[in-house]
Amino acid sequence: MTVKEYIMERIENGSMHMTLLDPDKQSAEEAAKIAIKCKDAGTDAFMIGGSTGITSENLDATAVAIREATGLPIIYFPAGPHAIPTKADAMFYMSLVNSKNLDMVIRSQAMASRYVKKIGVETMSMAYIVCEPGMKVGEVGQADLVKRDDIDTAIGYALGCEMMGMEFVYLEAGSGADEPISPEMIKAVKDEISVPLIIGGGISTPEAAVTAKLAGADIIVTGTFVERCIDEHMLRNVIAASKN
Repeated sequence: MTVKEYIMERIENGSMHMTLLDPDKQSAEEAAKIAIKCKDAGTDAFMIGGSTGITSENLDATAVAIREATGLPIIYFPAGPHAIPTKADAMFYMSLVNSKNLDMVIRSQAMASRYVKKIGVETMSMAYIVCEPGMKVGEVGQADLVKRDDIDTAIGYALGCEMMGMEFVYLEAGSGADEPISPEMIKAVKDEISVPLIIGGGISTPEAAVTAKLAGADIIVTGTFVERCIDEHMLRNVIAASKN
């Protein structure tokens, strides 16, 4: 079974949860410890990546450690062509479509494409749309941030990318955002597209997870919350609330 098939099987009748771990924020061994807690809490897959400090070496070490600890799929969440792991099960081949920098939109993807083909990792195309407040990824990605209430622009990006053949749409508020993507935007985008919708950034309570899920999120991603959470009961509640 491919990773995409695994994802589609799980969202066929509801939503799923993915845990995002940043190899720059903890060692591979510490990532594995966090991953075990998340697996026990019900997460379905792991994404690895971050905006800064990412190398092929720390990505591969983290991927191996998480896989050995959990057996769950490991998906690379790209930082750029300078760091591409060979040990991940798949990667989101993504375009930060509202970046002002063409490197983030297509040039880096073109630069990496032959190497990615050579190593044979499964790729899943994804439209990455960064919304306010954007946080570090908005800054590093030089994003022309979609305003929180600019639903028409979000729909335009999402639907346009689906029409161009992208397999996933990711609406991102930014790691550690004080507010997640609004339910009004999630619902409006979901109503217009037929590909899976991923929501991330600022989801740190069961209530926020339930709100995103009920609005139409197919996949809910938590990263900063997971890395900082020391209350395993809260961790379980947020992951459980993300899933149907």
